[in-house]
Amino acid sequence: MKNKILTAVSAIMLFVPWTILPLRSFDWALKSPVAEIMIYSYAAFMIFSGIFSILAYAKGRVKSKLMQVCVVINSIYAVGAIAIIAMNMITRIGG
Repeated sequence: MKNKILTAVSAIMLFVPWTILPLRSFDWALKSPVAEIMIYSYAAFMIFSGIFSILAYAKGRVKSKLMQVCVVINSIYAVGAIAIIAMNMITRIGG
């Protein structure tokens, strides 16, 4: 039962980052500071998703094929989020 719950949570986390696309269609979501807050919030969630999936796979011993896919995709999301945060920090420092 624990394995199914962890897998389901990781699978749901795959789709949450894509919810930023419809939100960004609103004018209020494109203006500062809302835009920065939204981007950082999504980036933090993506990093959390990657860590959660990796820990569930490694420590929770959830080794299903779906969980393997979740680990790979959520890890890619996490790396991308770290890159986005790093680029924003470099831009703020340099510019």
